[in-house]
Amino acid sequence: MSHLQNLLLDSLLGTKHVDSAALIQLQERSLCVASPGFTVMPSDVRTLVNGFAKNPLQARREGLYFMDKDYKCVRADEYSLYAKNENTGVIVVKTGLYLLVATYTEGMYPSVCVEATEKLGEYLRRKGN
Repeated sequence: MSHLQNLLLDSLLGTKHVDSAALIQLQERSLCVASPGFTVMPSDVRTLVNGFAKNPLQARREGLYFMDKDYKCVRADEYSLYAKNENTGVIVVKTGLYLLVATYTEGMYPSVCVEATEKLGEYLRRKGN
């Protein structure tokens, strides 16, 4: 798992525009790896998995409740969920085996967070993960 953790730290947190990141195993619906200090509760895992399992348009309409905050969903399709709450946000990218989760906070550029997360998601999809 250290290889996956290094991927998260280097390609996401290394941008300085991702506050925290995690990989969730889709089939087991469980947290695989996370950046230090990022605790994703089982209820949050369910919320994110259900955001894709159900109709993504429903997530777009209803938003997401993640880590004790309500987020407005600004993008929802079969591969990506983008949600924001004031100056913070969460980006979720689906690969074959994982949900890749990245958050940003005030002072960070959401566009850089999105780009880095989508690029890592594409890399994992190409690798068959």
